Amino acid sequence: MKWLRVGAAVSALALGLLAGCGGGDVVDASRVPRLRAQPADAANGQPRVVPPRGPRSAFTPFRTTGDDGTQVVTTKWYGRKSGFTGDIWVWLPPQYHQPRYAKSGFPVLIALPGAYGYPFNYWAGAPFALEERIAEWSQQGKTLPFIVVMPVLNPAKKYYDGSDIPGQPKMGTWLTEDVPDFARANFRTYGSRDGWAFMGSSSGGFASLKAVLKQPERFKAAIVNGPDTAPDSPMWQGHPQEMRANDPRHLARQLAARRGPQVYLAFELGSLETAVPDVKRFIRDYTGGPIHSTLFEIPDGVHSAHTYIQRMAESLHWISEQMQGPVPSA
Repeated sequence: MKWLRVGAAVSALALGLLAGCGGGDVVDASRVPRLRAQPADAANGQPRVVPPRGPRSAFTPFRTTGDDGTQVVTTKWYGRKSGFTGDIWVWLPPQYHQPRYAKSGFPVLIALPGAYGYPFNYWAGAPFALEERIAEWSQQGKTLPFIVVMPVLNPAKKYYDGSDIPGQPKMGTWLTEDVPDFARANFRTYGSRDGWAFMGSSSGGFASLKAVLKQPERFKAAIVNGPDTAPDSPMWQGHPQEMRANDPRHLARQLAARRGPQVYLAFELGSLETAVPDVKRFIRDYTGGPIHSTLFEIPDGVHSAHTYIQRMAESLHWISEQMQGPVPSA
């Protein structure tokens, strides 16, 4: 189910910059509890922080996200491993610049859009106000203060399944190696997978699901919204072995057979989506053991990012409980 309803307001973002909060979707986070105290804070001491190692990017402001001075900014990044150059939008939470966290790393959430995800990543835009919501929820102690990294998903209006399809741009390498390299080049992050997660909707949900199952040693968790659960790009034709190697069902079976490492998948699904039976079947047949999952089904929800933002506080809370957050200085 590649086509995702995002609304005319989001489409307009690709044509110009929009300032201000936006975020007209009703999101009730009142029932989301505070995060538990993290074991690393009390028992394991300071986690390993990876300082920015460069080369530093030149950023252009895209939109202001609040009275705290935070902004979504954008840049182009040349992926040395994929050979692909693409646009990336990024947002730093307010805590990142606070003196008490000056020596701390921050968890990274790689957020992927649905549909083509080109030439714009709609999670950077004002209509969903994802960044404003994370700022609010993290300051309330309900989620971690994620660095949100929002790359283009595809190099053009074609579906590459977030994969290295033979003869095509290496979009799997772009998403799982070059985009994390961008974050490590510019920001204080963590050296372990406890600080790395994906989030995506529809085609971006497929890419997120596959990334975590294929590289669980690098990424610990994903929020998977209304996803495809099998590769279906027409460009796989003639490459059945490579296609199977990028099939989340095959990857889940392999991970279960290896008995780890543990990964955490928060699925979001509108109750009116045609993908409901398929996603529930995937959860039933391919999760368990080292693959932990939870499902947030949105009543009367459709295949739309406007549906998924409604339960984003719960999804982010659930993966936050499994990940490493910033540790303040003494």
